[in-house]
Amino acid sequence: MTTSSISDALRDAADPIWRAQLDHPFVRGIADGTLDEERFARWVRQDYLYLKEFARIFAWAVAKADRLAAMSWYAGVLDMTLNTEMALHRSYAKRFGISEEELEAEPMWPTTRAYTDFLVRTSADGDLADLLAALLPCAWGYLFVAREMASWGTSPDARYADWVAMYTSDEFAGAADWLRAELDREAEGASAAKRARLERIFTLSSRYEWQFWEMCWSGEAWRP
Repeated sequence: MTTSSISDALRDAADPIWRAQLDHPFVRGIADGTLDEERFARWVRQDYLYLKEFARIFAWAVAKADRLAAMSWYAGVLDMTLNTEMALHRSYAKRFGISEEELEAEPMWPTTRAYTDFLVRTSADGDLADLLAALLPCAWGYLFVAREMASWGTSPDARYADWVAMYTSDEFAGAADWLRAELDREAEGASAAKRARLERIFTLSSRYEWQFWEMCWSGEAWRP
């Protein structure tokens, strides 16, 4: 009998949440080119802030990794996020009329703050398997969502089509596959209690991914 990997088991547990993302009007709007530009601009601004915190996760991964090869890989992603991906994000933002100064001045909305605080806290307090379980719904989830979008056809808005192409690239897919393999290695032989903990972490991150789309669709503000 074939036993599924821990990453597959976590993915199966969160499947209703992942599929709910595909039905969200924000996701559908990217795919068919009808998404209001201001709504997408919310995503651009908030995702820029998310990326800053996302980089901290890989700093923790370098510290927690038990193999030199893994340390090198995480350090490479950290460098790429800070020195390449964020520069690309700033360049992409200009296509929506958003300046670098506006990106830096943007306040974190409640969902962005809650999600990134959860990710950083889990990375700091947990082991590497916990970190990877928290991280994968973003890294793997965007690949899943973008591939589904691509299967629906090319977005008529070139800016949205480029977004889909970025998250379906071989480089992005390779990174997601590597992270999945690392989680499976780290969690090999995990107890039932540990597997349950990883499922809770993975599921919560998946819920935050859906909530991020919702935040950008509906808007958020701190009150009062």
